[in-house]
Amino acid sequence: GDHWESHPAGDELVVCLTGSVTVTREVDGVFDQVVLGPGEATVNPAGVWHAVDMEGPASLLSVTATLGTDHRPRSGTRPAGD
Repeated sequence: GDHWESHPAGDELVVCLTGSVTVTREVDGVFDQVVLGPGEATVNPAGVWHAVDMEGPASLLSVTATLGTDHRPRSGTRPAGD
């Protein structure tokens, strides 16, 4: 995607349905990447800035159990403004 996002009030489940996606998370300046293939999933904890990149054609399902999402434009590898 073209933005970072965070869900302050709840975790987010991300499931790769087809193709391949990379989920990048940033916690206290440390970056973590998880590559998902079809049927694989990860959880983005509440309040953690994250971004998703697709490795070619892909589809995913994301479920956030609470309302509220913060967005920031992507600039390089860090959330803008942090």
